[in-house]
Amino acid sequence: MRKILSIIILGILLISPAFADENTSSEQAKLLYADNNIEDSFNTLLSIPEEERTAENWLLLGNLLQDKGRNDDAVFMYTRAILKDEKFYKAHYNLANCYLNDDKPNMAIDEYKKVLKIRPEYAYAHYNLGCAYLKLGQYRKAKNSFLDAAYFKNTEPDFYYNLAYAYKKLNKPKDAEAYIKIYNKLMENRIE
Repeated sequence: MRKILSIIILGILLISPAFADENTSSEQAKLLYADNNIEDSFNTLLSIPEEERTAENWLLLGNLLQDKGRNDDAVFMYTRAILKDEKFYKAHYNLANCYLNDDKPNMAIDEYKKVLKIRPEYAYAHYNLGCAYLKLGQYRKAKNSFLDAAYFKNTEPDFYYNLAYAYKKLNKPKDAEAYIKIYNKLMENRIE
């Protein structure tokens, strides 16, 4: 049985060397990126023909460009990732983050909502959605997003800090104070 399986695998690799090379390049690029070898990772990804790049390849290219401060190019790459796989929530999330950093909160909100349709439990998407609502002065929506974020990940101090801020803006000082206490407690635990 092992011999037959080995022959089949060898046959597949011999029949499709381009596929094997692409996988090798993709994996190599991820390893280089993880080792913070940005230029080699970028060049390895660029060596993969565009039509053969996966959504993850496009995402990684976007991340590399964003790391270089080239947000417009990163947006293009994240959009290509989404075109390759509409349900790839990481591409929507990173695209939304670019929009939020570029002071385009409405566009960011649209993308965070897409993330949450795919992964409703993703706490950081709820949190960043709340940050986008804060930028627009929509404090009630921001509060609700921060509450959702804290529900899915109750150990993140920033969620409570911004929740307190939203309550303060909603003129609810007691609620704001309660969440600041939680924030302070979580920060104390981080230091210890």
